[in-house]
Amino acid sequence: MSKVSYYTAEGLKKLRDELNQLKDVERPKASQAIAEARDKGDLSENAEYDAAKEAQGLLEMKISKMEEIYANARLIDESQLDTSKALVHSTVKIKNQTNGAEMKYKLVAQSEADLKTGKISVDSPIGKGLLGKKVGEVAEVQVPNGTLKFEILEITRD
Repeated sequence: MSKVSYYTAEGLKKLRDELNQLKDVERPKASQAIAEARDKGDLSENAEYDAAKEAQGLLEMKISKMEEIYANARLIDESQLDTSKALVHSTVKIKNQTNGAEMKYKLVAQSEADLKTGKISVDSPIGKGLLGKKVGEVAEVQVPNGTLKFEILEITRD
């Protein structure tokens, strides 16, 4: 059974654009590479042909996987989400209780995660620890070198 993933409009568009790029641009390139390698003679000793066929197989696997992800993708109406607790697409302001540092993260699906823009996956240790917590609660997050404690300061939908 396939796993349903939830996306923002921006994330779903990015996924669709990437899938279209693979199907409309990369797939014809792979076919062209195979045709060019085939034209070079004996296929039994043609390493270029073998490499092109392997690359095509990997591309088709990637397309198939992305099509499955896209088929199971669901668009989230962020205006309808509950802000009383941290959920997917919540923006959570937290305070590290060890060093007092404050951080702000948006909880997103694995495929939309981008730490540089402050988006962390709900499947990451911090993301899992924050899910379901309310303002004022402390999330204890298991990381490889111990346990981190984060106080939830604010939950918004932006």
